[in-house]
Amino acid sequence: MALAMPKRQPTALQMAGNDPVLQAAVRRGRKLLHKRALIAAAAGAVPLPGLDWAVDAALLTNVIPEINAEFGLTQQQIDTLDPRRREKVQKAVALVGSVLVGKVVTKDLVLKAAKLIGLRLTTQQAVKYVPLAGQAASAAIGYAAIRHLGEQHLRDCVRISQTIAGLLEMSPGQAPPSATLAH
Repeated sequence: MALAMPKRQPTALQMAGNDPVLQAAVRRGRKLLHKRALIAAAAGAVPLPGLDWAVDAALLTNVIPEINAEFGLTQQQIDTLDPRRREKVQKAVALVGSVLVGKVVTKDLVLKAAKLIGLRLTTQQAVKYVPLAGQAASAAIGYAAIRHLGEQHLRDCVRISQTIAGLLEMSPGQAPPSATLAH
């Protein structure tokens, strides 16, 4: 009996499909994410207990709102929408189930989200103490963990934007009301 491989989720860019507004937002979000993941990798290589966790939390606390802004989904951007559109955005956020969209992102909120990848981060702490190879592995795990959480968040933002478009019965390629606030 063969084990079934888990299905790979589509990337945020794949989910954006042929929508140029969403594709551009995903690309800008990934650029922000890549820069932060490199910093996380550098922190992961330092053999100080807990440093990488603190750096990861700080990085995510900053990058998540920046990604939200690329999609027009920060709390401030949503608050400026007219009441009807604001209600649709809040409904879309609830339907997707994201805890990091349209809210003030705190370190506690980020750490709750990071529990999803807790095993990776625990492994990162353990391998850090193996000279050189362990530090390199820890750096790679730190980079991958930030990229994983960020990609998951990008997918949530794409789903929310698509849900908003559906709720407002907009045609594909037309910017959702929240995305027009982004740029």
